[in-house]
Amino acid sequence: MKRIAVFCGSNKGTRTAYAEAADNLGRHLAKRGIELVYGGGCVGLMGVLADAALKNGGHVIGVIPQSLVIKEVVHEKLPDLRVVKNMHERKALIAELADGFIALPGGYGTYEEFCEELAWSQLGYHKKPIGLLDIAGFYRRFLEFLDHATIEGFIRPQHRELVMVEEDAEKLLLRLETFQPPKEVKWVR
Repeated sequence: MKRIAVFCGSNKGTRTAYAEAADNLGRHLAKRGIELVYGGGCVGLMGVLADAALKNGGHVIGVIPQSLVIKEVVHEKLPDLRVVKNMHERKALIAELADGFIALPGGYGTYEEFCEELAWSQLGYHKKPIGLLDIAGFYRRFLEFLDHATIEGFIRPQHRELVMVEEDAEKLLLRLETFQPPKEVKWVR
């Protein structure tokens, strides 16, 4: 696993545990020699994550739309910054560059990016591992919702299993590195 994309908040949230987890993940990525691919921002958990990876000798690739560069949220110390036209190009390039995906706590953008990768995996567009770093139970209710959708027949059990969840960055990285894609699922119409 050469690169992992991390989706996370442009805010730090209300608990110090979130920023600590972003810092910890950035350090572990650098320590393992795994490049970080992320949204290119200098604010919130995104900034904490990138700073930690850089400070520990990691390589960081930021992908940011031109409109956010103009708003001065771009991380100016990145060794590899790729400026794209819009959010669609950003997500496509991040997905292309990454060998796996992790979501830390975040808001709408984080959920949308995470769920898109999950849906693309379900549809067979990629076979890359997808994980949630569940800090302080942040994703507990989201995971309950996924379980509910599975029980109600909207998510197949084998697709529900695509979401790897850990509270510890090292454990999650190990699971992503040892991930074996599920066998192909034949869609019933």
